[in-house]
Amino acid sequence: MNLECLDKIDSKKMYQTYDKWPEISKNAFQKEFEKLNVKNINHIVFAGMGGSGTIGDVISAILSKDRIHISNVKGYLLPPTTNSETLVVVTSVSGNTDETLTILEKANNSPAKVAAFGSGGVMEKYCKENQIFFQKIPMIHSPRASFTNFLFSILNILESIIPVKKSDILESISILEKTRDNIFSGNLTAENQSLKLANYIKQTPCIYYPAGLKSAAIRFKNSLQENAKMHVISEDAIEACHNGVVAWEQSSSIQPILIEGYDDYFKTKERWQIIKELFDNYKISYYSIKSNEDNILSKIIHLIYLLDYASIYVSVLRGIDPSPVNSIDFIKNKLNQ
Repeated sequence: MNLECLDKIDSKKMYQTYDKWPEISKNAFQKEFEKLNVKNINHIVFAGMGGSGTIGDVISAILSKDRIHISNVKGYLLPPTTNSETLVVVTSVSGNTDETLTILEKANNSPAKVAAFGSGGVMEKYCKENQIFFQKIPMIHSPRASFTNFLFSILNILESIIPVKKSDILESISILEKTRDNIFSGNLTAENQSLKLANYIKQTPCIYYPAGLKSAAIRFKNSLQENAKMHVISEDAIEACHNGVVAWEQSSSIQPILIEGYDDYFKTKERWQIIKELFDNYKISYYSIKSNEDNILSKIIHLIYLLDYASIYVSVLRGIDPSPVNSIDFIKNKLNQ
């Protein structure tokens, strides 16, 4: 792996956008946006697909211990609990996502408050016509590469609604800077953690995760699928102990990857040890990744950065351009006919 390989195979230079994630995040959080200020909210619905959907997953994880009900919608239907005390946050980086536009229209016809985020498109037009709060955020390279720009912009704009400490957000940006020093394109050495993981992935990965880090695991699955064009399995580590682990009794080319939290629940830590013992008994090699020791936002952002960059390296090692997503384009074109 070298810069010549990255430049040759990564035709749209996705890796260069990832190299700038810390600066993109800092600029997004410090930017002077119009703030959304709504009262009496006890339920937030995040609606988005793909990379846009990851934003809702991450915010749900960081608010998991707060007294606020969070729903994530990845489809066409609003939760039946949506009412006047609900804020529906719709995100489409392109501004043209079919499912998200449907949710936007349903939310507008409900008693809920609504906020929309996108780079323009049909979403911007609909919001202007219906006097819905809309913040235009530029897409950087692609929807998945725009993740940090949208996440930190939304945390900025929803500051009075989403109870995340400013110090935690600033710490997460600092973690991005430290992570970048190890994984970016300027450090293509054996010490690069993303490249090390990419070199491990030769067959179909099976990603195991604890509930609190589900957003990072699902994002990794999605990024490998989009960038490296490969099949990926993801499993909740605890639930897998009641079904999925049985599959390891047969020989397989599947490669287990364990995403462990530094401060996982003590019963989850016990389960990790048992799963590893099982793999050792079956002589199955596995790759373990541990989160850092910081706040939950920092943990997830660190993992997403490391794992997303690994997916770019996997694609380049496989000789596959990470940027094109022809099958997704095919489906979108069919929907728009």
